[in-house]
Amino acid sequence: MNLSSRLKRPVLMMCLAGASFLQAADAMKLVLKNGTEMQGTLLRERDDAVMMDLGFTVLSVPRAEISRLDKAAAGTGPAPASTTRGEDIYYIEPGREPLPVEKNVERVAEAVVQVQTASGLGSGFIINRMGYVVTNQHVIAGEREITVVVYRRQPGGLEKQAFTKVKIIAMNGFLDLAILQIDDPAAAALPFVPIGDSDALTQGQAVFAIGSPLGLERSVSQGIVSIRARENGGRWYIQSTTQINPGNSGGPLFNSRGEVVGVNNMKAAGVGVEGLGFSIPANVMKLFLRNRDAFAFDPRNPNAGFRYLPPPAPPG
Repeated sequence: MNLSSRLKRPVLMMCLAGASFLQAADAMKLVLKNGTEMQGTLLRERDDAVMMDLGFTVLSVPRAEISRLDKAAAGTGPAPASTTRGEDIYYIEPGREPLPVEKNVERVAEAVVQVQTASGLGSGFIINRMGYVVTNQHVIAGEREITVVVYRRQPGGLEKQAFTKVKIIAMNGFLDLAILQIDDPAAAALPFVPIGDSDALTQGQAVFAIGSPLGLERSVSQGIVSIRARENGGRWYIQSTTQINPGNSGGPLFNSRGEVVGVNNMKAAGVGVEGLGFSIPANVMKLFLRNRDAFAFDPRNPNAGFRYLPPPAPPG
């Protein structure tokens, strides 16, 4: 594909005819899948393409042709501003730097939580400063009391903090997704993780998970994407070799940028079965988040599918 033929306009024309494109001014380095590198100012990101100002022309690069999009090295141009920005109730971070797993764990692990209920536990992750947590619907379905446990690094060591005042915002049984909210002012200080583009995953790409398999909190497992979209029961999943076990449900699947690209959901189990973990794609989760009003939880509505029954009256 001849990328130079996609869009070739002087910068002045872009400023006059498309001022709405100028949503960011970040010095970025773009690497194509064929190894070609280019550096310029990031003008706009769309689901299907990235707009780059190369100084003498503006280029629209299809996402399917992009291997990496990184912040430009220091000294090669203006220092890029922070690229974290809100998309509805979650955040994205274009140009986030890829890191080894051990470095990624340092920057994202505190946003991964354990979700405890009377009947078991699962995992989840914080997506914004309002204390919103994404998990699987099956982790919290039918429960009357939910606790979210976070693990914070402090100078004296690891600090475990349990939040018992937790609200269900929305949930969907077919997608097996749920939104919780930590209803505590302290939630505003908790770290959160950006959401990535699951459609950009490729076979063989490295991914890793953090969660509480069998109750072993803060466990990390690593694997590769076996296939980006595997159909099962009318839904599709990311199939990976990442170890997913009971307790991992609802936890995040990360790419090398520390972006959530999937919600860990299930595994294939059986004698001789290994390396078959399945995660709900992040782009499916984004649709659920943006349309959460359709799945808003109301314990008084019998059509919601789940009802919180009042406790029995004391004897006498």
